[in-house]
Amino acid sequence: MAHIETDLLYTREYRSDAVNLSKPEAFPYFPATAFGSTAFAEIKEAYAQGYTYIRTNNPDRDVLAGLMTKLEAPGMDAGSIVTSSGMSAISTTCAALLKRGDHIVSNRCLYGETVELFDLMLGKFGVETTYVDFADLDAVRAAIRPETRLIYTEICANPTLALIDLPEIVKIARESGALLAIDNTFCGPLSIRPLEWGADIVINSLTKFLSGHSDILLGCVTANRELIEKIYEFSMFIGTPADPFPAFQMIRALETAPLRNERQMANAARLAAYFETDPRIVRVNHPSAESFTQRELAKKLWQDDARITGMMSVEFCTEDDAKIDAFMRKLKYVHYAPTLGGMRTSLSHPVTSSHNTTPDDVRRAMGITPALMRISVGIENADDLIEDFRQAFVALE
Repeated sequence: MAHIETDLLYTREYRSDAVNLSKPEAFPYFPATAFGSTAFAEIKEAYAQGYTYIRTNNPDRDVLAGLMTKLEAPGMDAGSIVTSSGMSAISTTCAALLKRGDHIVSNRCLYGETVELFDLMLGKFGVETTYVDFADLDAVRAAIRPETRLIYTEICANPTLALIDLPEIVKIARESGALLAIDNTFCGPLSIRPLEWGADIVINSLTKFLSGHSDILLGCVTANRELIEKIYEFSMFIGTPADPFPAFQMIRALETAPLRNERQMANAARLAAYFETDPRIVRVNHPSAESFTQRELAKKLWQDDARITGMMSVEFCTEDDAKIDAFMRKLKYVHYAPTLGGMRTSLSHPVTSSHNTTPDDVRRAMGITPALMRISVGIENADDLIEDFRQAFVALE
């Protein structure tokens, strides 16, 4: 009989033969760093199709990747990998597919840290990036070089919601032979699926709308299987695969994502319609708004105004810090938070956050002024949100 310290390590009594053990109502959390084998033949089989080491493969991560493939590429011969954050999804994709001497054509309207990645990190390794306004298709074509390997953009720009003409950008990518990568975080696959439009790669920060609970840090890349294999292999080497616990949490979050995201998108459209009628708001940046400068393009990309995005921004009638501060203090439900996609509606001030290092004249040329406030719309009752903003706007007068 073994001693107690040995028994504690090797005694695992449970009903391993139970007929429904593999059918739990909630998918289990697998935190194990490794899976053991009892014989050489089993080891070979495990390396061929089973689970071995946590960085290489994990059941929670695999299930989540499969769900994301169903969301972003239903019915397509595609795959996904889940990474430790949205930024790791971007950096791993670029590092796997680009080399010294390659060239990126990127939308000028882009998440700030993606720009820093391109300039400070990829630039250091000999990958050059040219930034152009993707609203100018001729400028995009003119920026293409023989060494252009990647065209990179978001669907809706942060924080102005500037759109891209996705079908035309796909054509440019096809003509140039470059890969087209789309960051779909602001809209998500329940709004639009870039791969179905002809994009090669779609990236999501799962931290945002798809999670919705403001407690998960994850990213995802979805593409055809050949590209995913290349990106997966590189992810193994640089250590960007997601930890199993947030993947486990994310599986649960995705079960309610359709309900949450549809409510957030519909609420945003309701708010946009209200903001257009309020004299304290001079500009509404949401594709559903009739005053939106790219309204016709929005109709080309979406058939339903209530299923576009839960993100928006508005420009107040004043740039006075004291008045904006008083407005924020009067809000009862809506609050400031340096993130997006949560179930509670939150604000962000680009001039003091995402674009605080951008020169004022450059910001203003981009449509970003001290009066601009970004809004991530939650799942509250839309009437309560409208009333909350209405009563707080008095402070802007």
